[in-house]
Amino acid sequence: MKRILIAFACSAALSSPASAQAADPALAALRANWQGVIDNIQKSAEELSEGDYAYRPVATVRTFGELIGHVAGSQNMICAAALGEPQPAEDAVEKAAKTKAALVQALRASTEYCAKAYALPAAKHGEPVQLFGGPSTRIGALTLNAVHDGEHYGNIITYMRMKGMVPPSSRR
Repeated sequence: MKRILIAFACSAALSSPASAQAADPALAALRANWQGVIDNIQKSAEELSEGDYAYRPVATVRTFGELIGHVAGSQNMICAAALGEPQPAEDAVEKAAKTKAALVQALRASTEYCAKAYALPAAKHGEPVQLFGGPSTRIGALTLNAVHDGEHYGNIITYMRMKGMVPPSSRR
C-alpha cells in the first residue's frame, strides 16, 4: 500500500502543470491523482457493453452499472460539499440512471462538476463544510472524493478481471 501511495504521489507531481504546482503543489498532486483515477473509471464505463452493466460478481454487491451510478452520485454529493452548494442525495444517480448511455453521461457530468471543485483557490481549502452530517473542510471533501473514487476503481478492476478484461490502468 505504501508503494502505491508513493507511486501516486510521484506520478501526480510529474504529471501536473508547473504553474499549478507553483500555486499549490498539494492540491495539484491531489487533483492529478483524482484525474488519473476518474479517467480510468470513465474509460472502463465506456468500454463495457450494455449487457456488462448488469454484471454482478456475487449477489451481495452492486452491478457494474450500479457501481458507475454510485461513483457519479457520490462525486456530485462530495464535490457539492466542497463547492459549498446543496448536496444531492448520494444515491440519486444510482437510482435514476439505468442504461449504459445514461450512466456514462452521468459519470462524465459529475467529473466536470468536480473539476470546478478541484479548481478552487488555495485560500478556500480550509473553509469548513458539512459532509455526511459532520464537519469537514473543502480540501477534506476533495481528498475524500479522490480516495472514494480510488476504492471503487479497485472494484471495477476486479469486475473487469473476472470478465477476462484488462483494466485501463494495466495497459500502460
